[in-house]
Amino acid sequence: MTEPLAAAQAYFAAANSIAERIQSTQMDAMLQAADLCANTIANEGLVHLFGTGHSRIPVEEMFPRHGSFPGFHPIVELSLTFHTQVVGANGQRQAMFIERMEGLGQMILRNFVFHAHDCMMVFSVSGVNATVIDVALGAKERNLPLIALVSMDHSLASTPKHSSGKRLSDIADITIDLCVPKGDALVEIDGLETPVGPGSTIAYGYIINAMKSMIAAQLTNMGKPPLVLTSSVLIGSEKSAELFDKTYDDYRRRVAQTFIEDESK
Repeated sequence: MTEPLAAAQAYFAAANSIAERIQSTQMDAMLQAADLCANTIANEGLVHLFGTGHSRIPVEEMFPRHGSFPGFHPIVELSLTFHTQVVGANGQRQAMFIERMEGLGQMILRNFVFHAHDCMMVFSVSGVNATVIDVALGAKERNLPLIALVSMDHSLASTPKHSSGKRLSDIADITIDLCVPKGDALVEIDGLETPVGPGSTIAYGYIINAMKSMIAAQLTNMGKPPLVLTSSVLIGSEKSAELFDKTYDDYRRRVAQTFIEDESK
């Protein structure tokens, strides 16, 4: 029998192990990715962010929230991420079916204009579903440097769903391993056939916020400190509201280019 406290402690231990593994094995890739993102933002480009399912979470973790800044362009398709309905209209069955269909990713990208200094960051624990691969291939067709955040153990244990036979890591220029086990769940419970307690959300948050910090440091060192969404608890309501407006205005200015054709082409 597994005692509840022991189950919690097992999760904490597994989560800490993931964090330690990320720190000991993924820093080179994270530094490369942060350098790419900082140079993209410094040159008025956008770091486009895409994820389906629960991989929507790191998209929103990167921007917009307290401690984040413009330069990132979240791309989230509601039909692929609206999980709280579970069943019925907009249910999970439909979302899981749609994300395995080829063509949707290209349709999503067709809505935007991508420019020379842009790059793309794609989040997927499995790295094999068709929509994610469509977006990754579409990014490379548009000559965008591609960063992938994926669980390599899970991805290599999964069968590619795209007709190309490719996994996300096959396409990416920089791959950051989430360092979570195949299946994602971390805790074995006596009497349960399968584990509980996924680790990918913690891994995503750990990596994304470390990278965000590196990007902010690099931009500041380049003489281009970002506008940071900052809580009123730290700077007071008036200054916080002013900074929010400036940050949102800067985001609007930057993201407007995704709807403007490059006339030099």
